Amino acid sequence: MAWNMNLIDRRRFLRGSGLALALPMFGSVSGPMARGADPRPNPKRLGCFYFPDGVPMPLPEDPAYKDWSWFPQGGGSEFTFSKCMEPLESIKDELTVLSGFSHPRSRSVHGHNNADQFLTAAATGGGDKEYENTISLDQEYAQYVGDQTRFASLVMSTDGGTGTARGTHTISFDRNGRPIPAEHRPKQIFDRLFVKNDADSARRLLLSRSALDEMLEDARRLRRSLSTTDRRSLDEYLDSVRQAEIKVEKAKRWLGAPLPSVDGDQLNLELTTEEPRKYLQTMFDLIFLAFKTDSTRVATYQIGRENGVGRSDHLARAVGFNLAHQLSHETKNPDGWKNFGTYCRFLNEEYGRFIGKLKATPEPAGSGSMLDNTLLLLGSASSAFHLSRNYPLILAGGKQMGFKHGQYLNHAGDNFQGGPWLGKREPWQDEAKGEDLPLSNLYVTMLQRLGVQTDSFADSTGAVENI
Repeated sequence: MAWNMNLIDRRRFLRGSGLALALPMFGSVSGPMARGADPRPNPKRLGCFYFPDGVPMPLPEDPAYKDWSWFPQGGGSEFTFSKCMEPLESIKDELTVLSGFSHPRSRSVHGHNNADQFLTAAATGGGDKEYENTISLDQEYAQYVGDQTRFASLVMSTDGGTGTARGTHTISFDRNGRPIPAEHRPKQIFDRLFVKNDADSARRLLLSRSALDEMLEDARRLRRSLSTTDRRSLDEYLDSVRQAEIKVEKAKRWLGAPLPSVDGDQLNLELTTEEPRKYLQTMFDLIFLAFKTDSTRVATYQIGRENGVGRSDHLARAVGFNLAHQLSHETKNPDGWKNFGTYCRFLNEEYGRFIGKLKATPEPAGSGSMLDNTLLLLGSASSAFHLSRNYPLILAGGKQMGFKHGQYLNHAGDNFQGGPWLGKREPWQDEAKGEDLPLSNLYVTMLQRLGVQTDSFADSTGAVENI
């Protein structure tokens, strides 16, 4: 009999000498299912992934177009991948490629400024105006589902931390638009998820709650003496304190629950970007384990930082090149499209490997495969050289949420903008040849299928049909 992990008592663990040892899942453990109880619904997971620098987009008349253009040729269910996308051929029926989507408030902004808004749709672009962001798609879903797992979300990137405004190292932003620091060290991620090594957790949680109570009381007294503007700033601060209070309460609920038992011997947790292919595989494997153990149902991974800054630019060494960003500038050179396409092919290989692993794994908490119950979005906030339009997007998984795949939805039509940069005017400065759809429309559709009762997200104007 296959047991539903959602029905296993999370408090089953051994105690001794002040330590708690998590038990593995036992198929023989008696639970409500054995007594004929209805199984709980399948979990619904969301993973969002970002890569920088756009994609190869040689013009249709270019000899490299057939082999190295990122977007497929054809449309609907009749389409073919180029060599750039070939690694996804075996899972073609599990994904949808989309074109003709972008965020309206960023279409006239240099492409390297846009990772900050990929999941938010906020107007964070260039210029001297004050930077302001909004909640990201993943955190919108985390607010809905995050209290059902130990961790509301898992935020990762190759570079780690938050980066800078318009040079972010994270694609996750909280409900006040503040960046959520991303973790980049595999061992720290694994330890956070699966290693219980803090005997003072309960004591420190108690102290945290006491400190929060004192801060709130002091803030209430202070508020009476402040101006309207300062009160607004204080209210934002108090909201942060309340969110911390919620996290403390949640941590208390999970304090006695055992951590999942996983075999980490197959993972090299000391990897860095000096071994780029293995590093990328390990980061995807950590997300897989976090999903499989139901440690979280929301994950983001920013594969690279825009503008060729940081350790993520070294990932190109996996396929024999020095720096990834440089490849997008050199497409006018002999074999330029091939070189850039080879790097994108590498990213597709590892992303495809991750999707295939989810597909091959039966859902631990219900029916179908893990991929059937996991919705995945991969994309970039530019397409052709620095062009903030027609984002390259791949939606995968979620078949048990109603998604139909095995198609290329080409909303860009024949309005093709691309070609190499010849050192003069850049594509993002040119007048658009067509009108993209708001990417937030796709986000609304995703949230709805994930179970969130909403008709809007950011600047959406509706939902996406036929997907």
